[in-house]
Amino acid sequence: MIEPLLLTTVRVSTFDGDRPLTGASGFFFERGGRVFLVTSRHVVIDTPSDHNPDRLEIEFHADAQNLVASSVLSILLFRDGKSVWRQGKDPGGDIDVAVIELDRTVLPASVPLRFFTPAHLQSSLRDVEVGTSVLVVGFPLGFHDTVHHLPVVRQAVIASSFGLRFQGQGYFLTDARTHRGTSGAPVVMRNVSDDTSLPWKLLGVHSSRMDIGNRDLELDESLGLNCAWYADILLTLTADAADPNPPAPIV
Repeated sequence: MIEPLLLTTVRVSTFDGDRPLTGASGFFFERGGRVFLVTSRHVVIDTPSDHNPDRLEIEFHADAQNLVASSVLSILLFRDGKSVWRQGKDPGGDIDVAVIELDRTVLPASVPLRFFTPAHLQSSLRDVEVGTSVLVVGFPLGFHDTVHHLPVVRQAVIASSFGLRFQGQGYFLTDARTHRGTSGAPVVMRNVSDDTSLPWKLLGVHSSRMDIGNRDLELDESLGLNCAWYADILLTLTADAADPNPPAPIV
């Protein structure tokens, strides 16, 4: 038996044409029968670093009975010159979360995927406090079980007041050892009162490590703190609009 949590998350690779660029993490979110790939916005575009991919590839299992078998889905990031992802913004600025709607017909029923849903979002702040244990599920430096195509998890704890916007931004802090490639990973908390097939609460989307500008790179260790954007932004990014984006084109 494979833990369902490990089947929610996929490895994301970015490309400029056929040229590989970066690696990251992403996970699936389902709402109203529609399926979305969630990752960090800076995975699909990052102007400061001149990161401008034109497509993504995600790797997922091809056979529920054989985890060794995998398939790769190539997703174009632009249609008719317009981006296919959705991103958010609030009074604090841009939110480092992006969602891409996928054509569900390209994901065969035999593919063993698990989806977070709005029911997995945390609705009560009483259950999450500083020091609460959480997991970050992803692909640090691209590392994973390459035979069975499964991510790894890092333990973390909530490091700022959950429910408050840290320094006015739409994220909270976690204390964990993370690496490049974890961007876009789900931050989850065990839901002990839930006996469903995916007993986890989706708290956030891991974005990046936090650092301070006056740290002496030789004398001071890094803080070991990370930004995780509140997952409730997914309700906004996946809401039906008058003219919703069609599913991302697959190549």
